Amino acid sequence: MKTEERAEQRTEPERGRRSGGRADLAAAGGAVLLVAAAVLVGRNIEDYARVLYVHWPPLLASWYPHIGPGTAAAPAVAVAVVAYGPGLAARLRWRTLLPVCWGASLAWVFSLALIDGWGRGIAERLTTKHEYLRGISRFDDIGAALRGFNDHILIGPPGNWPTHIAGHPPGATLTFVLLDRVGLGGGAWAGVWCIVTGTTAAVAALVAVRVLADERTARRAAPFLVLAPVAVWAGTSADGYFAAVAAWSVALLALAATGKVRSPAAAALGSGLLYGLTCYLSYGLALIALLLVTVLLLARTARPVPLFVLGALVVPAAFTLAGFNWWEAYHLLVERYYQAAGGFRPYWYWVWANLACTAIAIGPATVAGLRRTATATPGALNALRTGTTAVPQRLVLVVLAAFLMLLAADLSGMSKAETERIWQPFMLWLLPAAALLPDRGRRGWLAAQAAVALLVNHLLWTGW
Repeated sequence: MKTEERAEQRTEPERGRRSGGRADLAAAGGAVLLVAAAVLVGRNIEDYARVLYVHWPPLLASWYPHIGPGTAAAPAVAVAVVAYGPGLAARLRWRTLLPVCWGASLAWVFSLALIDGWGRGIAERLTTKHEYLRGISRFDDIGAALRGFNDHILIGPPGNWPTHIAGHPPGATLTFVLLDRVGLGGGAWAGVWCIVTGTTAAVAALVAVRVLADERTARRAAPFLVLAPVAVWAGTSADGYFAAVAAWSVALLALAATGKVRSPAAAALGSGLLYGLTCYLSYGLALIALLLVTVLLLARTARPVPLFVLGALVVPAAFTLAGFNWWEAYHLLVERYYQAAGGFRPYWYWVWANLACTAIAIGPATVAGLRRTATATPGALNALRTGTTAVPQRLVLVVLAAFLMLLAADLSGMSKAETERIWQPFMLWLLPAAALLPDRGRRGWLAAQAAVALLVNHLLWTGW
């Protein structure tokens, strides 16, 4: 009887995948309406109050139709992925698929960034007055800079940090300081670093989905991880790099927990090390812990925890011994946040307009996949409780954890606007939801993903 029940659990999601096409379209249509509402309400607020501090609400962008070197390349990449991506993802050897996906992601992000041109799209993005590179010269003595870091977070005292340095733990800035020290200084190298490292996040997500669900599900997700509209903001912003560090922490823990790696102990230690680094790149990414816990629940083991914790303590210990106090810095950041635009941006608007930003960044295919995730969530949670999760249900639980992380960031009030960039580490794990879509129409959904990215990048000046 139990065998029959389990077989029923495993076939029911498959039957559901083949149906629900109209509901998928309705979900995508609902996302369009949400975006339209955010645009119209946001424009009305800006016309009368000017408290949103964005020029094209809900995105931090300006209306600026333009073309550039990437105008020919980006559609070509999109056409290639739409036409050949699903077939190659199904046929290639797994070890070949991973670098192919990375290469395709690189081509997609670089070509989108080049719509704005090499300078404005990549080389100059991280050199503006708000960015990390503006503070590199103040890290000639790294120890002194770390000891005095918190003294310069608030607006008011002389020499307060630029916005992004003040808004993140010093691990983010130190990345670019170290690049400069090894001879890779300047905006061009910084931009290339963020794109090259950031695009590995898609590979990490594939690895994690494969071991937590199965290989077929990961292969189905691969083209959607490559051709996501969020690539517009991955090139170029440091948040793409942050997303990759967090993603590899999740992937390594998944490998350690399932034992599907040569050295689970090394994977657990590496996962912890990367999670510790993640928390010193961005305060809000401590929320990745929810996804890490989900990994352990799906694997039904706590074996990696001791080594994970040991690894996770390394980076915090190093920064603390160097004189940087993370908790004090976070509380000072909250104060600075409300000193600046965060203190004026209305919570009532951004708490739902942030979701409109997310809908644009993840695209209609992911929205449709989230509709299927929501439908399957009650059954998946019950199966998790009884230890009988089927493959699609395990994917549903991963996506659910990602959505809960995003929702927590949203409700916190510390993410009012700019979430199309800031939430990249969370949105990455929503993208595999598109693997739940039926085979029929997959290329249409992929084309819709590409169309959103191309329209945004050609019609708007996104600022990131």
